[in-house]
Amino acid sequence: MNTVVLNLEPIILLTDEQFYQLCIANRDLNLEMNAVGELIIVPPVGGESGNQEAGLITDLEIWNRQTKLGKVFSSSTIFILPNSAKRSPDAAWVKLERWEALTLEQRKKFPPLVPDFVIELRSETDRLAPIKEKMKEYIENGLRLGWLINPQDARVEIYRLGKVIEIIQMPTILSGEDVLPGFELQV
Repeated sequence: MNTVVLNLEPIILLTDEQFYQLCIANRDLNLEMNAVGELIIVPPVGGESGNQEAGLITDLEIWNRQTKLGKVFSSSTIFILPNSAKRSPDAAWVKLERWEALTLEQRKKFPPLVPDFVIELRSETDRLAPIKEKMKEYIENGLRLGWLINPQDARVEIYRLGKVIEIIQMPTILSGEDVLPGFELQV
């Protein structure tokens, strides 16, 4: 199954609340929305990709439980970015102070912030170009560090705020740098 993009602009531009209600009413669909208001229906992943994603989240959560520096989020979490896009990374982390600055209502629904750190894992069904665009969108909205893990091409693209994208070959050990101090991931 491929990603489906619906252009709603000729009919409606959904508010954040309407998009939230649409997601709640269609819980069986993984929905995102880009900054121009296109609704993106993301296909489910297969067993291998799902297992790899679970491992990434687990490693990030173990590090976070030890450091208590922030909050870890799964691919089911949608973030409302400053450009109004509603995006769901495969794994995300938000610094504790930024999370606690949100109201309880903002935490319960789709948090209105860009994470400090994200991981996007390319699955067998993903085209590379849309994931790269998504990573670029995160950076343009203030993401501090992001990893696009691409098992098909045995590469990792490292995105840093204000820096050129770094591409490295797998296997490798990735560093959380100053965003996630002490975090390392073997890929």
